[in-house]
Amino acid sequence: MVLRVVQWATGGVGVAAIKGVLDHPDLELAGCWVHSPDKAGRDVGELIGTEPLGVIATNSVEEILALDADAVIYSPLLPDPDQVAALLRSGKNVVTPVGWVYPSDRQGAPLREAALAGNATLHGTGIAPGGISEKFPLLFSAFSTGVTFVRAEEFSDLRTYEAPDVVRHVMGFGEVPDKALSGPIQKLLDGGFIQAVRMIVDKVGFAADPKVRSSQEIAVATAPIESPIGVIEPGQVAGRKFHWEATVGDEPVVRVTVNWLMGEENLDPAWDFGPEGQRYEMEVRGNPDVSIVVKGFQSVVGGEGPEYGIVGTAAHCVNSVPAVCAAEPGIATYLDLPLLSGRAAPDLA
Repeated sequence: MVLRVVQWATGGVGVAAIKGVLDHPDLELAGCWVHSPDKAGRDVGELIGTEPLGVIATNSVEEILALDADAVIYSPLLPDPDQVAALLRSGKNVVTPVGWVYPSDRQGAPLREAALAGNATLHGTGIAPGGISEKFPLLFSAFSTGVTFVRAEEFSDLRTYEAPDVVRHVMGFGEVPDKALSGPIQKLLDGGFIQAVRMIVDKVGFAADPKVRSSQEIAVATAPIESPIGVIEPGQVAGRKFHWEATVGDEPVVRVTVNWLMGEENLDPAWDFGPEGQRYEMEVRGNPDVSIVVKGFQSVVGGEGPEYGIVGTAAHCVNSVPAVCAAEPGIATYLDLPLLSGRAAPDLA
């Protein structure tokens, strides 16, 4: 049976998710919610640069709630719990990269109630680009016994991230350090990465302090740097590091780190990615130690093509839809779902 899917929002993740739905043999596009009135009333194919699809975008929440659909891929820039609750109460399963990876009972209670009322399921796939910070480190920890430490770390060059408003006003690049440090990004990232750390802590069984420690560091430009927001001038923020850490006593047992740089030159401190360049790393210390480097999600600076981390984030959402639709009503985390996979290209299936 083909599952009918609504795409909520058509930013980078949303456009990639629509294309993923069109390629998936078990899914069909049933609707599309857009934020901008300029996009409403237009064929979704026009919005994503393909032939007409016969699905018209709407900016009416009520129209989406009334639509006959099995699932919604919910990917706005910022999550709205009331919107998600309404979608769940309307009987639609929700898959999202913007929250609820591993919510506490208190965090999840209102949405769990809404999901049960609508006989639906909510699943958060996580960011960066979904699973890297918790699902896959846990997978690789199965190769070790006596685990003492788990780490997940991102190394990304933000010069390929073509979302200038997000880069400046949310991520804080191009700002003076004090303004960047007090900006919204730490709180936004905490919402996902603290849950990722807690999932690892709980599943591995560390007797960690309940409070996950978060911290951030900043590098400034020492010379003009070309970026998606224009030239970053000396003294303005051109590099950011964020850390989330769980400890047993004074001993770190889980750490997730994000390294975002506008290149590797003209930074103070003189941060770089090391000889392996852009990548994701996962490490498990135990018997034996295991380390994994994942490449392909970060785009080449000055190269062709999209930001592949965004495409991967969308694909993970798309490929989760059948399992989420089949799950028990409520909130389903990675620990509740079966093994997921991609599907064969249409001409090879």
